[in-house]
Amino acid sequence: MTNGDIIDKVREYVLELLSGKLPNGMRFHTVMHTQEVVKATIEIAGESNFSPKQLEVVTLAAWFHDCGYTNTHNNHEDSSKTIAADFLRQYNYPEEDIRQVLACIEATRFPQNPKSTEEEVLADADLYHFTKPDYPKYEQRLREEFNTFFGKIYTDEEWNETNYTLLKNHSYYTIYGKTVLQRFKEVNIKRLETTITK
Repeated sequence: MTNGDIIDKVREYVLELLSGKLPNGMRFHTVMHTQEVVKATIEIAGESNFSPKQLEVVTLAAWFHDCGYTNTHNNHEDSSKTIAADFLRQYNYPEEDIRQVLACIEATRFPQNPKSTEEEVLADADLYHFTKPDYPKYEQRLREEFNTFFGKIYTDEEWNETNYTLLKNHSYYTIYGKTVLQRFKEVNIKRLETTITK
């Protein structure tokens, strides 16, 4: 099976799984989020001079990284890893590569702690939305999701404060993240700064 084949099979499987099985009320961790993370992964890996094998591993991990939300909201990464391993073993994907895919998924767990270049790429891709001009839309969706699944209700002020602290304390891991993504994230930090009463 060629590289493209396994990625195509995983894409089809994940899109079908997420479209059919995500619980109602998922406003942030949607099919669109997964697709955006895959796109960001390919972009960051491209800037990190990845080999075709490294690119394949991180792309597979990006597709699988949030599949666990179809089973649970808490520690969904564990469930994502099980889904990924079961699927890849069906296609006799090499065990060493499966291990790397699972390590990349683990690296998206918050607080992030990536240990390899591949893990750093997926960790940065998962939080790529911090750089988006329409970041307020993303944070709003997350706020609604927290409300639905954890019963967390924030005032606007508390939510702005939470987001500001999150973005301020977060660091990208890859060189591309530090040099390019960070600059775009700074714009959102400045915007949030204006919403906080000091």
